[in-house]
Amino acid sequence: MRSDDWQLTEDLDDFLARGGDFLRSRPALHTVQLTVLEKLRTQGAAQQGAQSTLFGHLEQKGKIQATFYRLPSRGLAPTPLTPEQADTLAAHLMDLGHSLPYVTADQRTAIAFAEAWQRHTGATPTFRVGLHLYRLGTLTPPEPAPEGRERAAGEEDHEQVAHWCHEFAAAVGEVLPDSWADTRFADKRFTFWETPDGTPVSIAGSTEKIGGMVRVDPVYTPAHLRGRGYAGVVTVAVTRAALATGATDVVLFTDPANPASNALYQRLGYDLITDWAVYDFEATAS
Repeated sequence: MRSDDWQLTEDLDDFLARGGDFLRSRPALHTVQLTVLEKLRTQGAAQQGAQSTLFGHLEQKGKIQATFYRLPSRGLAPTPLTPEQADTLAAHLMDLGHSLPYVTADQRTAIAFAEAWQRHTGATPTFRVGLHLYRLGTLTPPEPAPEGRERAAGEEDHEQVAHWCHEFAAAVGEVLPDSWADTRFADKRFTFWETPDGTPVSIAGSTEKIGGMVRVDPVYTPAHLRGRGYAGVVTVAVTRAALATGATDVVLFTDPANPASNALYQRLGYDLITDWAVYDFEATAS
């Protein structure tokens, strides 16, 4: 395999025409690519300075084997790669003078690319975060369920939604942009779980269905309200809503360091399909 087997473009429409079917062929594993690219398609692929959004695909014998994207001033997000594919991609990007602050991918791919990028550029990779990726098997609602009801969040609930999303981000160490519209939560649908008197006690969000896939994100219950089953029932609510749209793959990410949430989603019928990782790259000294 040669590094120039990778075909690069800055044209999103061209990239989707070539690689869209490949991405939709494995919607659970390609959840990040599908959601980010759909947002770019509907809102416009942004440019920052002289650096544009970059897309690429690996095609051999007329068949797409892998793809990636890199947003302006952000890291690389490839679909699963073999070590050889990761090496040729790293070599090609280096030869073309591209810089990368990080790579985010399934764990095996992230490790393979981080090692390849270090070999080719000398940049030192540093592990930032790991995640579990779950896919729904058979939904199993909790019994008994806490009293209350689900309610779709409307425009009048924006302040509450934004407040809890910021609390969720702070809890997981995520720094959100100043503008709500620039956050990864702005284009999601949200559902509350309310007590019988109408008090919201938990929230869950979800993406639009893309390629048959819906991702549940985030799920948040304020600390003083945890342990009462609210996260479970609100997750079931958004999962059922996703299935009602015809979704074939309902997925979610979890923190491996949080055994309670991982156990909860497994009880609800979610199965672990892969681990995820992000590696930052420290630039070499000039």
